[in-house]
Amino acid sequence: MRAIIVDDEKHSRDVLRIMLEKYCPHVSVQAACSNGTSALEAIIKQQPELLFLDVEMPGLDGFQVLEACTNHSFAVIFTTAYDHYALKAIHHSALDYLLKPIDGKELMEAVEKAGTQSVSNSAAKVEDLLQYLYLQLHQDERLAFPTIDGLRMVSVKDIIYCESTATKTTIHLQMQEKPVLVCRNMKEMEELLCNKGFFRVHNSFLINLSFMDKYIKGDGGEIIMCDGYSVPVSREKKQDFLLRIEHL
Repeated sequence: MRAIIVDDEKHSRDVLRIMLEKYCPHVSVQAACSNGTSALEAIIKQQPELLFLDVEMPGLDGFQVLEACTNHSFAVIFTTAYDHYALKAIHHSALDYLLKPIDGKELMEAVEKAGTQSVSNSAAKVEDLLQYLYLQLHQDERLAFPTIDGLRMVSVKDIIYCESTATKTTIHLQMQEKPVLVCRNMKEMEELLCNKGFFRVHNSFLINLSFMDKYIKGDGGEIIMCDGYSVPVSREKKQDFLLRIEHL
């Protein structure tokens, strides 16, 4: 069985490869990728039968990798370091996942199950997952953000973009002239919003892709948001960003 491992942590990639050699010798690892972009290239080139996919990764996360794939003719086993909200979606679609550190017996069971699935069944499960995530994304979700004075309730769909301010973040909202300063750093904001239609295009900016008006080419380029504000795109984020918006 041809497989690809996708995980941003080298240690995790190496451990999984060793465990597969020990517990699932019939699985041949064709590529081990450190990010979503290289994973998409490897999927096209290697045509895997099985994909081990980390949920949380910088740039394109595991779900966005699946969104960007035009052909889901492979089984998917998600890997994650902790039990979080994404597992609800995975459960819903009947796909498998492994919690790190990965247990050998659970690995064998997941691989065996993946091997018995038809291509059409695997593709249907992936499509079901993406549809479920899409519906969750478009719900009118409100989040409580800590502020200097207490807590501020913010509707996710109203956030245009977030801008880093040292250890805090400024949230710019539609239909509201004054932005909201919250006591969360940009890394925390990215973890909270990355699977809700947001993308971190720069160390200092996290944007809601729904409010993007246009992209202007350049070294990294810049994005004009619907409110007319110009957001820079870093060179490091450019490729992942362009790939992401191709599949909106």
